[in-house]
Amino acid sequence: MEKQKTMEHCSTKILAVRDALEIFSGKWKIPIIGALIYLGEAGFKDLQRMVGDITPKMLSKELKELEINLLVKRTVIDTRPVTVRYSITEYGKTCQSVIFELYQWGEKHRTRIKEGV
Repeated sequence: MEKQKTMEHCSTKILAVRDALEIFSGKWKIPIIGALIYLGEAGFKDLQRMVGDITPKMLSKELKELEINLLVKRTVIDTRPVTVRYSITEYGKTCQSVIFELYQWGEKHRTRIKEGV
């Protein structure tokens, strides 16, 4: 009986990790979130320059997914031509510590690999 409870608890934890990985999947979402945390707010072209090497189509797709997941807010400003600004939401800011931990681990890993340790 105890083993069954432990397995169910583990399955629940793994499901939560899978959910997080789904949201952060791909090579662009974390850099986009990181850029918006750093900048606070940015236009489409600014984000594209900050993230680097991302196509407009991919950036648009990733921003839509981040918006659906309530991490990014899209604001349309009624100007001529229309201006669109993207910002990190309060909920999106909760990712900051996760992204920072990934950054720190990545830095240590990169150093370790370069040194051949």
